[in-house]
Amino acid sequence: MADSLWIFFCAVLVIFMQAGFALLEAGSTRMKNAGHIAAKQLLSFSIVAIVFWAVGYGLTFGDGKWIGTTNFFLSTPIQAGSISTEISFLFQFSFAAVSLAIAWGGFAERAKLSVYILFGALFTIFIYPVIGHWVWGNEGWLHELGKQDFAGSTVVHLQGGVAALIATIMLRPRTGKYNEDGTVNAIPGHNQVYSVLGALIIWLGWFGFNPGSTLTLKDGFFGYVALTTNLGATASVLGAISMAYFRKQKLEVSIMVNGLLAGLVAITASCAFVEPWAAIVIGFIAGAITVVSASFLEKRGIDDPIYAFSVHGVAGIWGTISTGFFASPRLVEKVRVGTSGLLYGGGFQQLGVQLLGVTITIVYVAVVSFVLLTLIKTFVGFRVSEEEEHKGLDISEHGSYAYPEHHLHLVEKEEDKTTVAISTPKDISYAKA
Repeated sequence: MADSLWIFFCAVLVIFMQAGFALLEAGSTRMKNAGHIAAKQLLSFSIVAIVFWAVGYGLTFGDGKWIGTTNFFLSTPIQAGSISTEISFLFQFSFAAVSLAIAWGGFAERAKLSVYILFGALFTIFIYPVIGHWVWGNEGWLHELGKQDFAGSTVVHLQGGVAALIATIMLRPRTGKYNEDGTVNAIPGHNQVYSVLGALIIWLGWFGFNPGSTLTLKDGFFGYVALTTNLGATASVLGAISMAYFRKQKLEVSIMVNGLLAGLVAITASCAFVEPWAAIVIGFIAGAITVVSASFLEKRGIDDPIYAFSVHGVAGIWGTISTGFFASPRLVEKVRVGTSGLLYGGGFQQLGVQLLGVTITIVYVAVVSFVLLTLIKTFVGFRVSEEEEHKGLDISEHGSYAYPEHHLHLVEKEEDKTTVAISTPKDISYAKA
């Protein structure tokens, strides 16, 4: 019973991360899209809940070497350790929902609402469960090879990050992001406070994400996992700041926010396998490389509005590979997955397994995402029109604005026909109300 209560509590923390993503993404984009960005979290969360219950959980954790073939619709009441199927489902579904929330970063400010519905369902059937089963399924082939991914740097974050990258490439940059000569125009988010608050909520939720993956209160190991998680996150903020200073970049709020998230992503695979000092190293490097990656991709015409691939993809790759270097013998023996890292005399075996897992994940998710999005683009449509993008997805997709008073350009009073001018963002123009 105690373990069930613990995992239920952790599931609630991970579910609360959805609120963090809503604030983070809305704050990091323009106000004309804020309501749309926040509301699609409700839509996608609902889709994942039903689809993962029907087939996703069975595909991920059912019996089978290549894919699960049992326990669809939670039809087989089994115990996941000391946890009931229902509690296990709630916990694992919250992870799948986070992975999809990450993917949405690459769709931001350009994709039709219908794309979220279709791709959300397809992602939960054809993408997330496959890698999830290979790594976390009891008979999964990467699991049998000893791939170390304690809480999902690969399964959750790399998958979401790669899907986001494919989407943002296929959607093409937002209107006005690049000049004809290829130079970049900044499109700042409308509320940095929302972004910071969202990141703090996500950070809080991560204490359900990583420590909850122990699946038990026994021996208190969850406390150790919480320690390494926090050290990795805080070191990553410092790593991002240091790299920005080294590159003579302005210390923008987004750099600190993305640094924090990158550290959390990176430590997610290794939190149960590495010593505290290694968690700091892993986090610091994650923050630094995320700053470089975000700048590199932006300059090459890849308009990733919230830097989903740099934060979750690049940091996910590094976090997964890091156990191949830093996995401690005493912790590997405790968790009983894989072997010791290179720095502890374990040779290249674990590093090779980690690299294989990363490579397979990138290739599979990229190919399947491209195929699915191509089908959606062909039969349904993919990107909103230029006019709809100009007006904002709040009005074009939902019929109202999150901040209506800021988006009225002219208000004509019915009584005296007096026209009142109201300030509005320069990239938005509307007819008289």
